[in-house]
Amino acid sequence: MIWFKKHFLTVILVIGLAAGAGLLLYPSVANYWNSFHQTRAIMAYSDAVSGMSQEDYTAVLDEAKAYNKRLAKTGIQWEMTDAQKEEYNKMLKIDGTDVMGYISIPKIHVKLPMYHGTEEAVLQTSIGHLEQTSLPVGGKSSHCSVSGHRGLPSARLFTDLDKIREGDTWTMTILNETLTYEADQIRIVEPEDLSNLNIKEKKDYCTLITCTPYGINTHRLLVRGHRIPNVDGTANLTADAIQIEPKYIAPFLAIPILIALLIAMMISTRRARRNAMTDGVEAYLIDKGLL
Repeated sequence: MIWFKKHFLTVILVIGLAAGAGLLLYPSVANYWNSFHQTRAIMAYSDAVSGMSQEDYTAVLDEAKAYNKRLAKTGIQWEMTDAQKEEYNKMLKIDGTDVMGYISIPKIHVKLPMYHGTEEAVLQTSIGHLEQTSLPVGGKSSHCSVSGHRGLPSARLFTDLDKIREGDTWTMTILNETLTYEADQIRIVEPEDLSNLNIKEKKDYCTLITCTPYGINTHRLLVRGHRIPNVDGTANLTADAIQIEPKYIAPFLAIPILIALLIAMMISTRRARRNAMTDGVEAYLIDKGLL
């Protein structure tokens, strides 16, 4: 207890600096950690696909395309029955992984695994395919939609989706098939307005969805793209190694700075205490006439 009283200021200082460092580093560390797991999920998916037999590969792809053709005839059913959901969840299901594919958006530097459905457990770490819409295998009269959060402290996901402009492109990789889309329409709509997600005859669309305005989330940002031929080098993409942007490195550089400040303040506190003791001794000697 005596030690604590003597070093009370130092203890408070250390706690304050530790708390500050934690708050500063959490978003970058959490985002890096999620990016690491997203990349691992994509790599595991690519490995699982490469291990498929040609017969299984063809069967999975043909089944998904047939599903889209049926959906194009019936139209999107926004209220799915249990049987329809069960059928949907079996589509593009690859043994050994829950991932149904992945999306790469060069403009905002993201590559994210995609899962069935848009449950919160999915959207906290990845993006989800809107289950009522066409499967992301392309084809005439298809319109797939995928959704992702923005503004999460633990993962960037679709945080920068508002930077996409008409003419920007992204790719969807399903099995070993890579589909390229070019943004041609950007809308901000009410959450209940689903009219922009409907299938249009002979059109091959993909729409990216997130909440807007940033931090308020009262509306939905819809970035629609139409299918275009793959650009050279985009076919059969596999997961890239994790790349850390310079802005994410900055917080890590703050650690030695915080440590240096802590040491400097501790030295300063110790010096001040020593000076106070010296002054006290000197005053005592003067008072006793010894100086």
